[in-house]
Amino acid sequence: MRRFVPEKAKVIPQNATRVFQGEIFNVYQWPQEMFDGTTRTFEMLKRSDTVEIMTLLGPEEQDCLVRSWQVNGMPDERMPDLSIREPRILITHQIQPCQDWFYAYPGGRVDGDDADELKAAKRELKEETGVICEGWKLLEAHQPFAKADWLVYTFLATGLRGVGKLELDGGEKIKLLLLSFDELRDYAKKPNAKFLWPAWLDRMSSFKELMDLPGIFNYN
Repeated sequence: MRRFVPEKAKVIPQNATRVFQGEIFNVYQWPQEMFDGTTRTFEMLKRSDTVEIMTLLGPEEQDCLVRSWQVNGMPDERMPDLSIREPRILITHQIQPCQDWFYAYPGGRVDGDDADELKAAKRELKEETGVICEGWKLLEAHQPFAKADWLVYTFLATGLRGVGKLELDGGEKIKLLLLSFDELRDYAKKPNAKFLWPAWLDRMSSFKELMDLPGIFNYN
């Protein structure tokens, strides 16, 4: 169930009828009255919402995460230089069926068992990275396509509380990377990077400014 919907989001009206059900996309239609009094059939796609998580870790939290990787054999393709004591962000380098390797934040679909988008974000972060965090902010929620009832929620996760093993499904292979602010900027320029650098990051020069951003919705 959605807890937050952007004010200008276009969603399927309650009187719509589902005319096609697919594995990912459903198609809905409804009668729409026009300005001249006639009626036409309108149509929209619907799919599960998506969450993505920007996870910021301080130096001590990075030490804890890397120790867990060393003990549990978790995948890491480029061990960070932990002698440089600075905040870093956690991203994935992953491959899925019908896709080549790509860089992205941890995330995925909001499932039917998720109580809301925040619960989905916590679940996805734990499954794809093993990380459990206690501090959460919703930074952005946007609708990629006006003709699709589909929202993408971007969360900021902080305050490492625990690290476990990855819980990947059969269609995921994931490696993990810890990046500095400048490294994130560089990785976002790679041709196989997906949404690592939203436009509002251009206004920032450090992760501290990211940490200071207010959440746009209170889940308490």
